[in-house]
Amino acid sequence: MPAELAPVLFIVGPTGVGKTALAVALAQRFQGEIVNADSRQVYRHMDVGTAKPTATERRQVPHHLLDVLGPEQNFSLGSFLSLAESAIAEIRERSRLPMVVGGTGQYIWALLEGWDVPEVPPDPDFRHAKLVELEQDGALALHQELRRIDPQRAAELDPRNARRVIRALEVHHTTGRPPSDFVRRSGPITATCVLGLTMDRADLYRRIDDRVDRMVANGLEDEVRGLAAMGLTMGQGPLASPGYEEMGQYLAGDISLSEAVQRTKFRTHRLVRRQYTWFKLGDPRITWLDAATPDLENRAAGEVNGFLADGHPSGLPPA
Repeated sequence: MPAELAPVLFIVGPTGVGKTALAVALAQRFQGEIVNADSRQVYRHMDVGTAKPTATERRQVPHHLLDVLGPEQNFSLGSFLSLAESAIAEIRERSRLPMVVGGTGQYIWALLEGWDVPEVPPDPDFRHAKLVELEQDGALALHQELRRIDPQRAAELDPRNARRVIRALEVHHTTGRPPSDFVRRSGPITATCVLGLTMDRADLYRRIDDRVDRMVANGLEDEVRGLAAMGLTMGQGPLASPGYEEMGQYLAGDISLSEAVQRTKFRTHRLVRRQYTWFKLGDPRITWLDAATPDLENRAAGEVNGFLADGHPSGLPPA
């Protein structure tokens, strides 16, 4: 297979569905290495609340793009693409199978489709000004500003995700152009197989609720206390993620622990619904597998075997 068609396996799907466990199992069977495509797991000190791969899983299989930077730093789509492409190239040089695993849809499709996203350096003064506006006027006002500048990019962003909205405004401020101008699809750049994990929605919600309970039992409160001791504010940047914001509210005395846990569960359910807008069950590029089936690993391995034998994505014609 030519270098430009060297295979890359993607494992996608909503949070809590079991992507990490399947990825580790397949990596051991197919001499793979895992490239993280979860936008929160790139941050250090955020282990429990992001369900980061365990120390045992990391020993079993090499992982890339975990613990890349601190929670106070910015990590953009351009940053992800640059690091992920480098990791994939290095994995190929070792004659191993790159496996991109995660639930951040924008990261997955940008890498798979070959989006060209130039990196715009941070502008600390601009960001500070926007954070002041955020404090004074709220996240919705910033999102409305972006909508006036770039309706397309605004429609792609959750208004509550102020960090990403500010980043989009920063791109416009620096370049004078709408942020959506910088996402140009140049087409697939490699031979890919995309396995999607899904399951009955009610069962997935129950699995998520159990996982949130385990996070609390495994030290989420202590993790949040440690982040706060570093001078970080829960609810800002990546710490606006489910679990961190709510536990911060509990530690501040604003809500009870049980309320924090319940809110985390409900917010994670909403996250699942947003993830399914990126990974649509009818998308012909994705081979969907039921994560609840007892023979999941063998079925997934069969798809990978077929992909590697054919040299093209399962279910799609040869390139």
